[in-house]
Amino acid sequence: MSNHQKRLSVPKSWPIERKTDVFTVKARAGPHGEDGVPLVIILRDVLGYVDSKKEARYALSQDAILVNGDPINDEKRPIGIFDIVAFPGRDEYYRVFPDEGGRLSLTEIDADAADSRLGRVVGKQQVAGGETQLTLHDGTNVTVDGDEYSTKDSIVVDNEDKSIVAHFPYEEGALVTAVSGNHGGKIGELTAIDVTFGSGSNIVTIETDDGTFETVEEYVVVIDENFVDEDGDDE
Repeated sequence: MSNHQKRLSVPKSWPIERKTDVFTVKARAGPHGEDGVPLVIILRDVLGYVDSKKEARYALSQDAILVNGDPINDEKRPIGIFDIVAFPGRDEYYRVFPDEGGRLSLTEIDADAADSRLGRVVGKQQVAGGETQLTLHDGTNVTVDGDEYSTKDSIVVDNEDKSIVAHFPYEEGALVTAVSGNHGGKIGELTAIDVTFGSGSNIVTIETDDGTFETVEEYVVVIDENFVDEDGDDE
């Protein structure tokens, strides 16, 4: 398998220029699947904190960079939607969030908000002992008691002990964001879910301060009010 990644073929969500060079860094296997952006791209292309992979490796060797509360030492570690990237020595904390059009960007948050992360439930199954295992959008698993969680719901997971600290059901009236497609990054209220019978995707209607739009259900994630500042913009 090639260790190179052509810029022209990277996912549209990657925050890089596609025509400046032929190749870019290829993410290792890990969270977020093919959509995961190598951490070095965040450090170099987005934040400008390093100029090369060598500098990124040095910074990571100092345990100076945390992702979802854990120190990372691999510059190719995939980073994706809703991850928390923290620089405690700089007192800087960011949430990965889509900008308009769906490209991943960094939204600055405070230290308290960086203690947990949002996850969309994409799978649910019973495991040994009668507990329920939830699979989140980034591929991680969380084991829970009870049956109140459903696929398409969102949960907030504590970065330290991995416990669930909040639960947001997927339902009409929920606050949601579009994470992909032409409306990526927009936030609003889920006002209608139009169920499509057969293999087609359900269509949802989102009402924002600027009007309404429709998109496919797979592009929508339930969030909480902490994603919106006092002016109604995403943080």
